Amino acid sequence: MDSARVRSMAIVAVVLLLALGGLFLARGRSSQEDGGQGAGRDEPTVTLVFEDGRREEMPMEQYVKGVVAGEMGRLPPRGQTEEQDWPEEAYAAQAILARSFAVRYLEETGRNEIPAQHEAAQAYNPDNITEAIERGVERTRGEVMTYQGETVRAWFHSYSGGRTATAREGLAQEEDPPYIKSVDTGDNQYVPENVANWQVTMTLEEVSAALRERDIDVGRVQDIRIAERGPSDRVTAFEIVGTNGTRTVSGNDFRLAVGPERLRSTLIDRFEVGNGVLAASGRGFGHGVGLSQWDAYKLAREGRSPEEIVEFFFEGIEIRRLWD
Repeated sequence: MDSARVRSMAIVAVVLLLALGGLFLARGRSSQEDGGQGAGRDEPTVTLVFEDGRREEMPMEQYVKGVVAGEMGRLPPRGQTEEQDWPEEAYAAQAILARSFAVRYLEETGRNEIPAQHEAAQAYNPDNITEAIERGVERTRGEVMTYQGETVRAWFHSYSGGRTATAREGLAQEEDPPYIKSVDTGDNQYVPENVANWQVTMTLEEVSAALRERDIDVGRVQDIRIAERGPSDRVTAFEIVGTNGTRTVSGNDFRLAVGPERLRSTLIDRFEVGNGVLAASGRGFGHGVGLSQWDAYKLAREGRSPEEIVEFFFEGIEIRRLWD
């Protein structure tokens, strides 16, 4: 083969390599510059750590299905003879939050491990997975919420009581992330009465013991007063008078101490202390921050897409698909 032909073939090879390199670079940019719609990596795995120390590795999407089943599950019977599924769009919206929570958790810890308990991370219950939950998760496969390129803190709760809270108000956070907002959710005809409204009666002895369990020891509680309310009218601080002095406790800390299944929210309408008894009533269920599950149900029934449901509760977020 003559030298001229060799040089010609070499030039062609270089041109082809440059063209292919440009194609790969263009593909690499597309996943970063297309507004987040292109998937940029393979589906990750996650190692679930159970309370008994058992560990189980699984694909992220399988984990998300178990979380949606654990955190939302199925609707309890209401006039019908068996449990019913939530609208698929509501499951799909919950999946976006569950996936976002998990991705952020793994990013912050630097490991692929996540607890299986609700108190430490998210509730996981694969026994509750239904076909509707599987469809909802697959519908939003790989989708997470981001704000300015970072995965957000994906807070959610059962029911807003008519208005969601900021993180500072509902969770006693020092600062409100820019993507968390308080939104008016309006009336909700779908929420069950026992979720929409609640009431509780506790003796002050019960309150004293519950506070001590959370290392809030004021001695024997003698009086409890509402000290402060936030923009959505939730109680942000209680003043507790005890035999060891007076102490101010955040609304969320007090709710968790006496039991979030009893004092279901800090959106309190009536709060009275007398004759050694605390009596209170209010609206909503949970801390009130982020997505309200029962309002997501309403939005789904109104025809909103999963992405539209999520964007209703969060400010300025971008939903990105990280994997196909």
